[in-house]
Amino acid sequence: MSVTADNTSAAPGGTHSAPADAAGTGEPLRPHAEDAFADELTALAAHDDRPRPPRWKLSPWAVATYLLGGTLPDGTVITPKYVGPRRIVEVAVTTLATDRALLLLGVPGTAKTWVSEHLAAAVSGDSTLLVQGTAGTPEEAIRYGWNYAQLLANGPSRTALVPSPVMRAMAEGMTARVEELTRIPADVQDTLITILSEKTLPIPELGQEVQAVRGFNLIATANDRDRGVNELSSALRRRFNTVVLPLPASVEAEVDIVARRVDQIGRSLDLPAAPDGIDEIRRVVTVFRELRDGITADGRTKVKSPSGTLSTAEAISVVTGGLALAAHFGDGVLRPGDVAAGILGAVVRDPAADRVVWQEYLEAVVREREGWTDFYRACRDVSG
Repeated sequence: MSVTADNTSAAPGGTHSAPADAAGTGEPLRPHAEDAFADELTALAAHDDRPRPPRWKLSPWAVATYLLGGTLPDGTVITPKYVGPRRIVEVAVTTLATDRALLLLGVPGTAKTWVSEHLAAAVSGDSTLLVQGTAGTPEEAIRYGWNYAQLLANGPSRTALVPSPVMRAMAEGMTARVEELTRIPADVQDTLITILSEKTLPIPELGQEVQAVRGFNLIATANDRDRGVNELSSALRRRFNTVVLPLPASVEAEVDIVARRVDQIGRSLDLPAAPDGIDEIRRVVTVFRELRDGITADGRTKVKSPSGTLSTAEAISVVTGGLALAAHFGDGVLRPGDVAAGILGAVVRDPAADRVVWQEYLEAVVREREGWTDFYRACRDVSG
């Protein structure tokens, strides 16, 4: 599972800069990974003496270290971006060094987008070559479009052509990203088949093609809860090496992930430090895990599961919202009353069925748990 936050200065090997606000003076709310962690990427590059694939900014070993964390010989600490099995990261990085594309698959909230962004930042120094998949994503988003003013004035030409992020990545030997691949209509998905198999993008209007240069690859993400929406064709699936990102294996691992990520988000929003509310973070994570798994942590009591996913990402959102309440309407310390409403909103998605599930869990589990009296009262108060 994941951990971290993410354009102000140019990243190692990158050329883009962060947009300013309307007055031209503001910092971005969420910098791209290559900007937020530019110091770490620079330090890794300086100590990286291992072979690098063509156009990679770092070696596969250094990319894995960037994601998993570590300490360099000079004492520089590389913060973990992903908390989970090392082999998963190693397989993902190795896939990008081959001619097969990478598909990150998992339930919502397992850090697919987060891992995708950090992989692209470490490999290419630029995580912004992104296609966001939706039900309305057109073929042009993956192939290319046209500047219609130039097209009408001068006819089809390379100057009238508007390259997609994937086309740019092919031409520059970089890593492109496609988010939520299975949300994209099947006929648009299949645009990728020729790109991934032949490493070529035809431009029939000009009688030309763009050939991918060495260093090009593609990372796609897909939510396995979207099965049946727009399944990948067998031809397209064969072009990917699929890596499944699991939910955190233990309570402590998930608490660590939530605390780290909330701390990063909180610093950007000037919120209190997450460790001040570690007990509440642990309670939120415990509640989410028990409802998700359908059984209490001690294995003694079965509980019903609500309709939502109750992912780690949602736990991060609940705790961040709680910290904001504590900062602006409390004493800055995260308390049960700060997270109770957020938990209710995350659990009760279906007002009828989920509310029954929540009330049963609240009375049968939370009420009886030693040391959880304040938490129970806060949750009961917001639950009506």
